[in-house]
Amino acid sequence: MAGREVLDAVVRAMGGTRREGQEKMADAVAEALDGGGHLLVQAGTGTGKSIGYLAPAMEWAVKTDSRVIVSTATLALQRQIIAFDAPKAAEAVREIHGRAPEVALVKGWSNYVCLRKAAGGYPEEDALLSRASGEYGASATGEEVVRLREWAMATDTGDRDDLVPGVSERAWRQVSVAKPECIGAKCPMRGSCFPVLAREAAEEADIVVTNHSMLGVQSTGTPVLPESAAFVVDEAHELADRVTGQLTASISKGDVSSLVRLLRRESILATELENAGDEVTEALDELDEGRLEALPLSLADGLSRMLGELQQAREDVNDLGDKDEAAAAAKALARGRVKALADVVEQLLSDGVGEGALVPWVARDGEGRSSLHVAPLDVSSALADTLFEGKAAILTSATLETGGSFGHVAGAVGFTYPSQGPWKGIDVGSPFDHSRQGILYAAASLPPPGREGIGEAQLREIAELVEAAGGGALGLFTSRRAAETAAEYARERLDTPVLCQGDDQLSTLVRRFAEDDAASLFGTLSLWQGVDVPGRTCRLVLIDRIPFPRPNDPLTQARTKAVADAGGNGFMSVAATHAALLLAQGAGRLLRRTDDRGVVAILDPRIVTARYGSFLAASLPPMWRTKDPHVARSALRRLAAAPDPARDCADGSDSAVQTGAET
Repeated sequence: MAGREVLDAVVRAMGGTRREGQEKMADAVAEALDGGGHLLVQAGTGTGKSIGYLAPAMEWAVKTDSRVIVSTATLALQRQIIAFDAPKAAEAVREIHGRAPEVALVKGWSNYVCLRKAAGGYPEEDALLSRASGEYGASATGEEVVRLREWAMATDTGDRDDLVPGVSERAWRQVSVAKPECIGAKCPMRGSCFPVLAREAAEEADIVVTNHSMLGVQSTGTPVLPESAAFVVDEAHELADRVTGQLTASISKGDVSSLVRLLRRESILATELENAGDEVTEALDELDEGRLEALPLSLADGLSRMLGELQQAREDVNDLGDKDEAAAAAKALARGRVKALADVVEQLLSDGVGEGALVPWVARDGEGRSSLHVAPLDVSSALADTLFEGKAAILTSATLETGGSFGHVAGAVGFTYPSQGPWKGIDVGSPFDHSRQGILYAAASLPPPGREGIGEAQLREIAELVEAAGGGALGLFTSRRAAETAAEYARERLDTPVLCQGDDQLSTLVRRFAEDDAASLFGTLSLWQGVDVPGRTCRLVLIDRIPFPRPNDPLTQARTKAVADAGGNGFMSVAATHAALLLAQGAGRLLRRTDDRGVVAILDPRIVTARYGSFLAASLPPMWRTKDPHVARSALRRLAAAPDPARDCADGSDSAVQTGAET
């Protein structure tokens, strides 16, 4: 098969061995690229997914002189591809075909330092905002800006992710600009501009590595990526949500006030715009927080008035001079801010809201300040029609099936549209022997979770399981309050250390957890995906309850209603499917290597008692399953007592977990 020779060369160079799942994946990817097809590949942790698609994609790009865009959801995977996997795969292609594919990395414009802005120092408006808000001391932010300016003059990439340690969002805004605010050809630093250089490199590259948010922008028809013949999307279970997040917009009194101040600096009177902003704020303050099925007349009138004032502001900005660099920069900044706000208002007043394609809602922050948000109900048509149509599209993840089917993910990314032609979903398996390496314990005897939060019975079960394991627990909770309550309860009763999200930076906590065999780490959503702690230190994964989305979430409400209106089961299609994917991701934190052993404990009896429980269970790894807490604790005690669980399995005996299960 095409790609096999390159794959073998990469595996040899990395000192690895052949993996059946990786080979199946490479064959399927090569076939999809050759035929221009759509493919979903579920590949378990340890399969070697990135090499499984990079080898055939790079070979295909070189042989056909075509470009492939590779997208990831997390910075960690992006770094792995750019720093390790892509160079090895490219060298293998060079050895076999005589030319190494060029690889480029592209991010959003504001992810790069702007050399002109960095050289200009601290913008007056933001300094005033900093002092007025009291949120940041000017000196603290100023010190970060000084460091940023020094770094800007030394960096080769200008990429924010290459700045270690990082800086606050407020400080980064002092040295970066959004694309609409760039002064373009008038900039004296154009020849050294980092985002421009990144995009020029991408235009010459065979493989362009980017992120899901950039795919979201591209799906609107805005060309932020070079033309390509194929897409490979890793961590594809997050694609629809990341694109939705990218396309979500908001408006608040603070947004309008900031723009008014900016316009006044350029001698543009914006009193009527400010008044329109007050009118919108008053209308929002009279509404309940949550989804709006339609815009009330008072809100629509205020937005219409605001749009008129923004159109006038646009004309006034266009009349500004731009003869010198400072004037051109000020004009570009004002034009970009006016356009951004006008785009949001136009969305809110469009037919999409009335037709249900766009979902508006009111939100309030901790101080009671209102804001108006709008998001697309569904991004599948944008992905299908603008991104994937007529091109090969390969989407992969360790968790793509829900309830044993690829149908949900295929629909969410637009593969099921008639214009897309046939698509295929395959599961290439996992190198893990789940039934011997892990136990899935469903705590059927516990009471169902209540609205008041985590209960005494759950807390007691958590403490007993962690005590049996001697620590080594990764606690995945559906709320910050539950995580903190459980951590406090466990600390009072256990001799082993319990870390909790919020105690320190998350990266620091994960490192401390990985380094201490007795430590446990409790946290929320950011721990459910992307945390990779292989080995004995993570031998127990706790899940406090089924991670259904919040019932009052505006998009969840709107999508559930849309499915029901079409005759489907809104709960199963939206809430249950969301929970299934997240459960699978959470359970996947346990086994990261073939010698890992442990227990996943789901402390929500609905996983076995509710009618939808079998659907959720079908999405979980095929571990040995039990409802008996004594079995789970017995296995954990054996793991805690074994000095080297991997060695226990290497001599032909049963694994520590399996031995515990047999008791």
